[in-house]
Amino acid sequence: METPSKEKIAYVLLAVVATLSCAAFIYYPQIQQDLNYHLFSDQESMCSMPNFLNVVSNGPFLIIGILGIHDLINNKSKKLVTEDFKRQKQLFFIGVALVALGSGYYHWNPNNQTLVWDRLPMTVAFMALFSLIIGTFVNKNLGKKSLIPLITIGFCSVLYWVVLDDLKLYAFVQFYPMVAIPVILLCFNREKKATWGYWLLLLAYLIAKFCEHYDNQIHHTLGIISGHSIKHVVAALGVYCLIYFFKSSSTQYQHKPSAS
Repeated sequence: METPSKEKIAYVLLAVVATLSCAAFIYYPQIQQDLNYHLFSDQESMCSMPNFLNVVSNGPFLIIGILGIHDLINNKSKKLVTEDFKRQKQLFFIGVALVALGSGYYHWNPNNQTLVWDRLPMTVAFMALFSLIIGTFVNKNLGKKSLIPLITIGFCSVLYWVVLDDLKLYAFVQFYPMVAIPVILLCFNREKKATWGYWLLLLAYLIAKFCEHYDNQIHHTLGIISGHSIKHVVAALGVYCLIYFFKSSSTQYQHKPSAS
């Protein structure tokens, strides 16, 4: 009997997770935004700026997002593998840069209305990254064709929450890629491409979520900074690791000897 390939197993696993997620979306009760979410541990003002550290800790997103865009624009070699999905990378870094503005605006005055502008750019970054990974490891054309539909789904998830006060679709937009991406990296890497940049970004995402969840406890322990502020910095560092990974991968490809 033929043993199922890793890719076949991965397709089944991704389909099962997608099916269960759809079932949960249909049958699970409405998930309303918890208003206590806006009550962050660190509410100290400084320089007439409310929630100072939670606001300014978004600065690295802007710096790193602009750095990523700059590196793409100034990439002189047009034959690099990393150029294949330039639009995905551009939208990813644009989303990251806009997170700084949206999240900073939200933390200046945390409420459901300002939270919209925090979540919209995050969906752009999430979906552009997911499209990039699909294209790089699963199917190049599928990756490129999925970009606009995925970003549209991301926007619709925020709109769905705004109109119906239901976070189920937004939760799916965050949850499914975080399950699918590790499966794709492990099972669809036919050419044994380097993946460490993506893994570091996923690790940073998990650490950031941990810091967000334990916002109060971390603030109480450290005193000077809260878990949520650390979340912003850690997530931004994860994106910087991806920038370094892209540059490193480009250099390796550039110096790879051509086949004779």
